[in-house]
Amino acid sequence: MTATILFSIIISYFAVLLIISFFTGKGANNESFFLGNKKSPWFVVAFGMIGTSLSGVTFISVPGWVQSSQFTYMQMVFGYFFGYLVIANVLMPLYYKLNLTSIYTYLEQRFGFWSYKVGASFFLLSRTFGAAARLYLVALVLQLIVFEEWDIPFWLTVFITILLIWLYTFRSGIKTIIWTDSLQTFFMLLAVGISIYLISEKMQFNFSELFLSISDSDFSQIFVFDNWRAKNFFPKHFLGGAFIAIAMTGLDQDMMQKNLSCKNIGDAKKNMYWFSIILIFVNLVFLALGALLFIYSQEFSIELPIRSDEIFPFIATKLNLSPILSIFFTIGLVAAAYSSADSALTALTTSFTVDILGTQKASEEKLKKTRIKVHVFFSIVLAIVILILNLINNRSVIDIIFIVAGYTYGPLLGIYAFGLLTKFQVKDKFVPLISILSPAICFVLSENSEYIFFGYKFGFELLILNGFFTFVGLLIIKKK
Repeated sequence: MTATILFSIIISYFAVLLIISFFTGKGANNESFFLGNKKSPWFVVAFGMIGTSLSGVTFISVPGWVQSSQFTYMQMVFGYFFGYLVIANVLMPLYYKLNLTSIYTYLEQRFGFWSYKVGASFFLLSRTFGAAARLYLVALVLQLIVFEEWDIPFWLTVFITILLIWLYTFRSGIKTIIWTDSLQTFFMLLAVGISIYLISEKMQFNFSELFLSISDSDFSQIFVFDNWRAKNFFPKHFLGGAFIAIAMTGLDQDMMQKNLSCKNIGDAKKNMYWFSIILIFVNLVFLALGALLFIYSQEFSIELPIRSDEIFPFIATKLNLSPILSIFFTIGLVAAAYSSADSALTALTTSFTVDILGTQKASEEKLKKTRIKVHVFFSIVLAIVILILNLINNRSVIDIIFIVAGYTYGPLLGIYAFGLLTKFQVKDKFVPLISILSPAICFVLSENSEYIFFGYKFGFELLILNGFFTFVGLLIIKKK
C-alpha cells in the first residue's frame, strides 16, 4: 500500500468530517460550541464517548502493551466501571443541579476564587499534555506510514494533524463533535474487528481456535494476586482504575462537557451506564488484538520494533499482510486519535475562555471572538508540546499519560472529595500551595518507594495518594 493511497484515504475521511461540520454548524452560536444547545441524544453521546475515552493511545498502545503486561490492564478497566457509577450518581447530578457550563465553576461556589482557578489550571495542564500525547502518537504513525516516504519533516506532519482538527471544530464545537466522534468510534471499532479477522485468517484460525490460542498463550493473564509490591497487583490496579475514571472523566471538562450537552440528567445517566458497560468489552477486544499480534509474530518469526507503540502499525502496514488491513488500520488510527483530540481542543477552549478569562458576562459577539482566538492559541500549544514529546519520549505513551494523570488529577480529586464529603470552608488563598505540595510529596515517595517501603513500587494508585494528601492539606487549612 503506497503512501499516496493512504494519504488519499485520510483526506477522504476528513472530507466526510468537514461535511458533518458544515451541516451541524448551521446557526451555531456560543451555546452550541460549549453545550450543543443541550439537545444531544444520549445514545449518540454514549457511543461517541467510547472513542473519546479510548483514543489513538488505546488503538496503538494497548495492543503493544500486552507483551509486558498481558491482560492485566483489564483489572483497571473493571475499576473504571465502578468509577463511572460514582460519576453517574454523585457528580453528574451536582453539575446538572448547578446548571454548569464549566464543571470547575463548582469550586468557586464551594470554596472561592483560588480553588476555582487551581481546579481549572490543573485540568488545562493535564488535558493539554494528554491531548498532545495522543496526537503525538498519531502524528508519529502518520509520519511512519505516509509522510516519511515523501521526505516531509515531522514538524509539518504535526502542523497538518492539528490543522485538520481545527477546521471541523472551530465553528460549532461540541455540537459537531458528538456526531463526528460517533462516526469515528464506529470506524475505530470496525478497524479493530477487521484487523482481528484478517490476521486470524492468515493464521487459518476459526473463532474457537482464535479464542483458545489467546487464552492458552503467555499473554492472557488478567489478575495478579501473588505480589503485593508489584505495580499491577490487583487491588492497586482496581482502585487505581476506579479513581482514574472518577478523576479523568468525572472531574474532566472534556468528558463531562459531552454529558452536560444531554437534554437532562436522566439522559446523561443512561449515557454513562451504557458507556461503562460497553467499554469493558471493547477494551477486552483491544487486548485480544494485542495477543494475536504477538502470536502471529512468533508463528512467522517476525522481528518486531523495539517500541511497543510501533508494533501494531508495523504489522498492519509494513508486512504487506493485506492491503485492506493497511486501509482500515489507517482509518481506525485517525478515527481513534481524532475522536479524543477534537473534544480535548474544544474542552480546553471552553475552560480557558470561561474559567481563566472569565467571559461569563461578555456579549455574544465578544465571546465568539475570544473563543476563536483561544481555539487557535491551544492549537499552537498542542503542536509545540507534541514536538517536545518527540524529542524526549522513550516509553509507551499510555504509560506516560497515566503517570502524568496521577500527578495532575490528584489535587482535583482531593479538592472535589473535600467539597463533597465535608461541610468545611477553607482558607482559599492557601489552596494553590496545597495543590503543589501534594504532587511534589508524591513524586519524592514514588521515586524512592523501593528504598522507603521495602521494594514496594507505586502504580496508578499514586493518584489516590495524591488526592489523599490534598484532602489532608485542606483539613489543615480549614476555617474554624
